[in-house]
Amino acid sequence: MRFRIDLKIFIFLILFYFTKQIEIYAMIMIFAIIHELGHLLAGLLMGMKPEKIEIMPFGVSISFKINAKEYNKKIKKGNILEIKKIIVALAGPITNFIIILIACNLKINLIKSLLIIYTNFLIMIFNLLPIYPLDGGRILKGILHIIFGKRKSEKYTNIISNIAVIIITSISSILILYVHNIAILLIDIYLWYLVLKENSIYKKREEIYKKLLENNTI
Repeated sequence: MRFRIDLKIFIFLILFYFTKQIEIYAMIMIFAIIHELGHLLAGLLMGMKPEKIEIMPFGVSISFKINAKEYNKKIKKGNILEIKKIIVALAGPITNFIIILIACNLKINLIKSLLIIYTNFLIMIFNLLPIYPLDGGRILKGILHIIFGKRKSEKYTNIISNIAVIIITSISSILILYVHNIAILLIDIYLWYLVLKENSIYKKREEIYKKLLENNTI
């Protein structure tokens, strides 16, 4: 299993430190790790093996190695694999929701309880955005794959991801004017980074598809 640290995390640490929001950032990272443990548990229960762990600016990412036997041209088998992926993607946000329910019933300081609820709510909502490769984007892609097939699911997911990030940028721009919170700007920049990166991957994949079609190999 490979391990990687995204060096951009140190830029975020410096920015949150100088804006006196390092405690909030630390709490986000702690619960983001717990969120990822939810993915890990679900993946292991689905018979999937962890392939790579990556520490990113807003959490930890765990990718799984798909068994070659799972890839099958038969639609039924392909759908089973996509359902497994959807369950694994859902496990993270469900983990945060369970933490919120526990925090609501814990007899602790009200401020601490609200902070735990607020942090986990943010992580849950952020990850459920329909932007690939966030959990919401993975769930969306899996559902579209079952309905339309692999290539169309990639196309529609890419389109929806781009539309979603434009809408979020518009809303966050208004929020920044009123709230003056650098965290909103950083999250927005990070989302654009994810989308632009996936756009590049999608374009390269489409070029490969076209070449294969021209050669009548698919």
